[in-house]
Amino acid sequence: MDNRSSAPGTSLITGPEQPRRWSRWLRRVLVTALAGGAVAGAVLALPPHGHRSGAPRPAAGPKAAVPAAVTFGVPAALPLLTEVIGQQERRVRERPRDARAWAVLGTAYVERGRRTSDPASYPKAEQALRTSLRVQGAGNTGALDGLAALALARRDFPAAKGYAEQAVKATPKRWSAYPPLIDAYDGLGDFKAARASLDKLLALHPGPEGRPAVMARASAAYRDRGWREDAVAQLTDAAAAAGTPAEQAAYLTGLGQLAWERGDLPDALRHFDAALRLDPDRREALSGRGRTLAAQGKPAEAVAAYQEALARQPSPRDTLELGELFESLGRTRDAEAQYELVKARVRQAVAGGVDEELLIGRYEADHGDPWEAVERLEAEWERQPGIEVADALGWALHRAGDDEEALTYATTVTDKEKGGGVLSALYAFHLGMIEAELDRTGPARRHLQQALRINPHFSPLRAPEAREALGALGDVPDEPLPAETP
Repeated sequence: MDNRSSAPGTSLITGPEQPRRWSRWLRRVLVTALAGGAVAGAVLALPPHGHRSGAPRPAAGPKAAVPAAVTFGVPAALPLLTEVIGQQERRVRERPRDARAWAVLGTAYVERGRRTSDPASYPKAEQALRTSLRVQGAGNTGALDGLAALALARRDFPAAKGYAEQAVKATPKRWSAYPPLIDAYDGLGDFKAARASLDKLLALHPGPEGRPAVMARASAAYRDRGWREDAVAQLTDAAAAAGTPAEQAAYLTGLGQLAWERGDLPDALRHFDAALRLDPDRREALSGRGRTLAAQGKPAEAVAAYQEALARQPSPRDTLELGELFESLGRTRDAEAQYELVKARVRQAVAGGVDEELLIGRYEADHGDPWEAVERLEAEWERQPGIEVADALGWALHRAGDDEEALTYATTVTDKEKGGGVLSALYAFHLGMIEAELDRTGPARRHLQQALRINPHFSPLRAPEAREALGALGDVPDEPLPAETP
């Protein structure tokens, strides 16, 4: 049952040690970035004054007005984001002391980097946002919002927490200041603070322009607590109330992800397809289609969907998923080629200041050197001890052969008292495999069954492994009940 592997010298990043830190149309359009959770980081242009949500909207043409502001909030289409960047670049050249324009430009750079998987945008974003702060320090919530968004895009949760807390302190009644703060608290494992911030956000009762984003953020929080029905209801309402097709596409993608997580493949595919009809640039919907089609036993279509997603936006995570799909199909050379691309794309992300220790750790644990994964993830846990890091570290320790220590982290992930309420097939699988190695047969059987019950198709590599391990554990012994004490 021991399927660990160790391949020294196969580090995802070689060479010197890498750093770990890593209004209205024309005047009536608000573009906001980073809704958080399942739809984190998207940007939205609100409809013109007087335009009813849900009514048909004219296609943007060459003379369409360009938004004048960027701040935290709701999703929008990439072409509009390109217009924002072009407009603000012209504006800061003409008015280099315009702090607001610098903040808008910096936040737009962040969003472009996140949406296109282009980490080269992040240093530009940082320069623009810090310029905004130099021009206007006091009360510059636009720059603080942008810096919080940048830190989240780079997976630097301590920095995101600092900037977001400053923004909330400056404007505690502004709803859009809270989603990045909640994300930062989640990434740091401070679930009590995250829930308190969510309660404050919900108590603000934002207007129609912000309500869908707030519902989406609440959906993400409910999902993390294991409240599936509530998460779906909130995100369904958000999609119905969305102000633009791109915003609606983001929320439909989130619904597809929720359906995928519970193993409802037809529902997942329906939502991903609907999202792509509204916003063809929605990479998460394309990769979601790939994941779903693979689970439906359609490998050629799945590979094509992943390749289309990567052609649009070369995400390291999607690259790794495609490699594992190839590996599950026995296409070893194709898998190895994808793993080499993962390395190259991670190096690019690190050069842009992104903390990719979590992804590196996951890669090393399953495809490289588990002990390097442990070393990296232990340092990551010290810096930002979120649930994802706990799961990855526990699995890396298991793969390295230290199952007693691994169990400590794996049980943290599934402990509701410690914030681990999410119903994740992968988390349950990891815990079950660790327990099996420790000869805890009953709990191991229960957690492996739970993983396959949550989502029988959670991974093309690991779901078959879960079924094999469960079979090796055998059936529950048919033993008589203990005799009653007289």
